Amino acid sequence: MRVLVIDDDARLVALLQRGLRAEGYAVDAAHDGLEGIERAAAEAYDVIILDVMMPRMNGYQVCAHLRSTGDRTPILMLSAKDGDYDQAEGLETGADDYLIKPFSFVVLGARLLALLRRSRPEVRAVQHLGDLEIDRAARRCRRAGTEVPLTGREFAVLACLAERPDTAVHKTAVLDAVWDSADRRGANLVEVYVSALRRKIDRPFGRASIETVAGGSYRLRSDGA
Repeated sequence: MRVLVIDDDARLVALLQRGLRAEGYAVDAAHDGLEGIERAAAEAYDVIILDVMMPRMNGYQVCAHLRSTGDRTPILMLSAKDGDYDQAEGLETGADDYLIKPFSFVVLGARLLALLRRSRPEVRAVQHLGDLEIDRAARRCRRAGTEVPLTGREFAVLACLAERPDTAVHKTAVLDAVWDSADRRGANLVEVYVSALRRKIDRPFGRASIETVAGGSYRLRSDGA
């Protein structure tokens, strides 16, 4: 999942990037409103985290502009302004949720998952592929009833493949979905994580659910076999 953070607080941006990347999100950042608009127009994101108080353009203006151009990416607005009218203004300009600073990372993560579920209803929160269970809400994986510990990035790669079971997904598509633009080091990065997934969810259980497809793609079998 790709996230764009638009915030002029460099310290907060660094904390969000570190925490979200640990959870398997790909995170890009813009440090003022105009840069945020440019980023959002140039790349496709699954969700935008948008601060209210910024130079050049504030968050309300950025949100209104994005909606006026037809951008329907879910927006989570952040602000230290906790008044009812402040929150109402954020929602009225097109934000999907409003989170008051300071906030816990646990709450932020839950809000992001809720936004993603609402914006992508076709992807079930808990998906079963044979005896392989992928729980997106809890970001957990089980095989034959046994929980398989995965890192945030490993889970993100698995979830990306699981969105299109029995379909060849090219390495570059996985790279775009899981890694942010500042952290991509080539398609071999995907190979490393697919190998790790096979060691965890396939080999110990005598399965071969992740298939290599000619041309640089991978396919996750819907039967989990």
